[in-house]
Amino acid sequence: MGSRPLLIPSPRTPNSIQELPTIPVFSEQQKSKSTSSEQASNAVINKSNSSSIRSGSSGRSGGGSVKEVSFSNSSSKPVRYGSSKRGGGGESEGFSMSQKELRDEDARIVYINNPEKTNEILQFAGNSIRTAKYSILTFIPRNLFEQFHRVAYIYFLIIAILNQLPQLAVFGRGVSILPLAFVLLVTAVKDAFEDWRRHRSDKVENNRLASVLINGSFVEKPWKDITVGEIVKIAANETIPCDIVLLSTADPTGVAYVQTINLDGESNLKTRYAKQETQSKQRFDFGGIIKCEKPNRNIYGFQANMEVDGKKLSLASSNIVLRGCELKNTSWALGVAVYCGSETKAMLNSSGAPSKRSRLETRMNSEIIMLSCFLVALCTVTSVCAAVWLKRHKDELDLMPYYRKLSFSSGKPKKYKYYGWFWEIIFTFLMSVIVFQVMIPISLYISMELVRVGQAYFMIRDDRMYDRATKSRFQCRALNINEDLGQIKYVFSDKTGTLTENKMEFQCASIWGVDYSSTKSGLEIQPGEYFTQVDGKVLRPKMNVKVNPELLALSRSGIEHKEGKRIYDFFLALASCNTIVPIIVDTPDHDVKLIDYQGESPDEQALAYAAAAYGFMLIERTSGHIVIDIQGERHRFNVLGMHEFDSDRKRMSVLLGSPDNSVKIFVKGADTSMLNVIDKSSNMDIIRATEAHLHSYSSMGLRTLVIGMRDLNASEFEQWHTAFEAASTSLFGRAAMLRKVAVNVERNLCILGASAIEDKLQQGVPESIESLRTAGIKVWVLTGDKQETAISIGYSSKLLTNRMTQIIINSKNRESCRKSLQDAIVSNKIEGGFDAMTSQIALIIDGTSLVYVLDCELEEQLFKLASRCSVVLCCRVAPLQKAGIVALVKKRTAEMTLAIGDGANDVSMIQMADVGVGISGQEGRQAVMASDFAMGQFRFIVPLLLIHGHWNYQRLGYMILYNFYRNAVLVLVLFWYVLYTAFTLTTAINEWSTTLYSIIYSSLPTIIVGILDKDLGKRTLLKYPQLYGAGQRDEAYNKKLFILTMLDTLWQSMVIFWAPLFAYWSTDVDVGSIGDLWTLAVVILVNLHLAMDVFRWNWLTHFSIWGSIVATFISVMVIDAIPTFPGYWDFFNVASTGLFWLLLLGIIITALLPRFLVKFICQYYFPSDIQISKEAEKINGNQIQRENFERGQIEMLPISDVPPR
Repeated sequence: MGSRPLLIPSPRTPNSIQELPTIPVFSEQQKSKSTSSEQASNAVINKSNSSSIRSGSSGRSGGGSVKEVSFSNSSSKPVRYGSSKRGGGGESEGFSMSQKELRDEDARIVYINNPEKTNEILQFAGNSIRTAKYSILTFIPRNLFEQFHRVAYIYFLIIAILNQLPQLAVFGRGVSILPLAFVLLVTAVKDAFEDWRRHRSDKVENNRLASVLINGSFVEKPWKDITVGEIVKIAANETIPCDIVLLSTADPTGVAYVQTINLDGESNLKTRYAKQETQSKQRFDFGGIIKCEKPNRNIYGFQANMEVDGKKLSLASSNIVLRGCELKNTSWALGVAVYCGSETKAMLNSSGAPSKRSRLETRMNSEIIMLSCFLVALCTVTSVCAAVWLKRHKDELDLMPYYRKLSFSSGKPKKYKYYGWFWEIIFTFLMSVIVFQVMIPISLYISMELVRVGQAYFMIRDDRMYDRATKSRFQCRALNINEDLGQIKYVFSDKTGTLTENKMEFQCASIWGVDYSSTKSGLEIQPGEYFTQVDGKVLRPKMNVKVNPELLALSRSGIEHKEGKRIYDFFLALASCNTIVPIIVDTPDHDVKLIDYQGESPDEQALAYAAAAYGFMLIERTSGHIVIDIQGERHRFNVLGMHEFDSDRKRMSVLLGSPDNSVKIFVKGADTSMLNVIDKSSNMDIIRATEAHLHSYSSMGLRTLVIGMRDLNASEFEQWHTAFEAASTSLFGRAAMLRKVAVNVERNLCILGASAIEDKLQQGVPESIESLRTAGIKVWVLTGDKQETAISIGYSSKLLTNRMTQIIINSKNRESCRKSLQDAIVSNKIEGGFDAMTSQIALIIDGTSLVYVLDCELEEQLFKLASRCSVVLCCRVAPLQKAGIVALVKKRTAEMTLAIGDGANDVSMIQMADVGVGISGQEGRQAVMASDFAMGQFRFIVPLLLIHGHWNYQRLGYMILYNFYRNAVLVLVLFWYVLYTAFTLTTAINEWSTTLYSIIYSSLPTIIVGILDKDLGKRTLLKYPQLYGAGQRDEAYNKKLFILTMLDTLWQSMVIFWAPLFAYWSTDVDVGSIGDLWTLAVVILVNLHLAMDVFRWNWLTHFSIWGSIVATFISVMVIDAIPTFPGYWDFFNVASTGLFWLLLLGIIITALLPRFLVKFICQYYFPSDIQISKEAEKINGNQIQRENFERGQIEMLPISDVPPR
């Protein structure tokens, strides 16, 4: 076989770096493996975590010497990113068929550069996309279908249909449809506008131009015309039009850098690779076959193979670039379209977070069922009474005007408007349903949506939740659960990036058992103290790091001494064992450049900057080598292989050619993982000293990593290389095989030392946690960090206090875990009941114990213990364990849960909780994209819950009860009237007034109050977090309040009806005039009822309440002034008498008097916390509040030892 192409610049490739010659590794042994080696070239790049960016500087240097470092018989090998569970060669085990071969029936066959043959048998989807839901023809039927998913709409549609029947026509046929039509029209207009915007966006997207290879030359064509099998050329900074498999790039190694911010929200760059078999093609004479999996939603996995020139190559996620990504730092790239249009992964993932329903709305359904039963009862009473009345008057029906049994109009008597006793009962029942339909408030649904939109606007505009560092405002991504923010009982929080800044600073190093802590005698390197020369330019690290002077001096002493050699290996490991790639950044001084390290995590960046501060500065990385400036001398290392970090191994490793003509493997990882692979046959004193330092660092709240290495002889390297090539080129089971290879080589390591990084707390975290705990909210922290680190952060954040009794559960098996839980329950007397001391218990449990707890019957015992603790701290937990803990609480309690996090590992937890909050942090935007609400800092959760959550819940709870009351008053007035009209369902209130009642007469005030009213001020709610407990106790909306409201409604309806009836009983005032009085009395009464409960008045509140009353008077006068309408001039006749106005005043006073007395007694003799605080606000005034808020002061109530009320 021929020798394989190289992946790094060399004398045999274009743009070679002549100054840095490459020496082959095992050249004789590798000839037979050239093909298989190339098949694996970069096929196993880890997915989104590969953020490397090629350095802006070349390998050439105008200043400083360059030393070639490689193994004596080694060819330069490409960097291998394998052994990642998340990527694993592009596979995602949860989604792909990595354990079975891709069969023809499960595959898509794509002929490269032959779209006609590709689409010959099966016509694959074109590249035109459509995000719009409707077309001109489908808008009306589909929109109506979607709107009628609400059962209430179907109910009102049935009512409107029944009213169209002649036998049941109580109201005018057009009037009966008006309320439902209005609601449907408003929603349809909103949906049409949103869909028009989607159509416009789709048109722009589909008509963007791309370069496509046609007959040997590239021609521009619209995106919508691209088909599967065509070759597309992408230029720098252009967007990828479809899912393409890379064939060639401008980089001779086949590397391309893409930004996936439009796909997954991450702004860091990812590396993608073209196969060398296609990269080396000349004049774009591409050909071959790709067999790939069918379209699916997994953006992190891709399984396929490609046949080119008789060779079968494996493809993975590192070889595919998805639609919506942008090409960066690469001049051009070529790829073949494999998925287009609606079949692209981006389009298949174009759905939002799972929809959630608020608890208040869910509970409201039970009250609606009760009102429905009450409505049925009213209708049943009416129909039964009508039946009795018909039986008693059956002999008089022939002469009665309404029940006239005989018609003499044509000479011979015949039946007229009478259908028999049975059918009259049925018709009476259905007519009752029509008349009393407003008992179920159709306007409530649209009112709630409008109120939620208004509440969201004020949450977004709140400056307390504006993050000035990122210039980002609060985001309200789910409008239907605003009120749930006021009822949270459990908060589940990630630690890193949520409680902490996720901006790492290197603090300490333990090297060969010696502790070098920067805190002992810290010295911050100034910008001009450390630099190197590259092409005549001064190159400095962008970030300054505090260094230990002693360690700095030793790092510069050379490798002649043992101590210097150990420090050399330690910092070489920090500089090389990562996926960091440097970016050269310009400064105002043209002779000075800054080197910016971009990597997959802040931890890696901190370690790379630390190595640079001590004289080991990574200045260049390509796919096959790295260049490190070591104390002013440039060294080039061939990267012979890399196994990336994964959550199973919890470590990563890199194989480098070393200066002493050997191959070395450098490994770094978590202490629990690394200490298991350290060679303990020697240097036990160093291992024990390192473990002591690790414990000390963790107790300080620092994040720790252990560093190790070992030399590989020629035999071991050959064995690893053979296994690695076989795993990399495997067409199935690739991820598991790569992990096995990594585990086999990462063993018997010599410990180099440990590093410690500080992740500082965000501003205001301790005060925020205090406020949450004082509010009666239980805070659980779920973190992947080790126990000592988590406990230290717990103390610094005031999550843990010295007064707390700590229960620590670290179990290695199920029985041990069971015993630990039982002992904790018994020792704290939890089985027999709790007293005040139980609020000062903190439970600390690790991920290993949770494995057994969440997988068996121990869940109940854990919940029994944890629910009685004020703090729960879970360490070393995996992402799915976080979701399992939230599910554990949700299944066993009716309390509301909130999860907050900032990374992809928090997504499952965020979606599992009742309310999910995403932090716009350093770990991408996956958490934000999956959340219901998003914000920039953890401390914003205090105003979000204590202020806006409290307001939203109080407003919506009152609004729902008020709407039930408002509609029930009118229905009961209509029902009382039926009792006096032989149960004939005639109505004294004009049909237009009945229709306009829920639209004009009384709808606007409740919406305005629901958006703007505030029972308490912001400062009071922040100063006294205990006030948040009102929402946890359901004080604003519960069964007791519902029943009391209905009893008050019954009283008010009786006063409204019988006072005018008795006053006008012996007069000649007709029913239309009394109906106008009833209409005005109902409207004035419900608006004054609302006015009695308003806490804070403003001009909009005044306008809506008093304006609704005025609008009602005007509407009644206009309706009665139309000659064609019944009741012509009735209002003007009756309003000209003094009795009319006297009755109106008397009704209002009499109806509201009981409510006024009850409110007075409750507030004066049995005041709630809110009422007491309200009175305190009035006494203290608002001057201090205004002054404090102008200065930006926020008061938090210190935590109390007494459980919150």
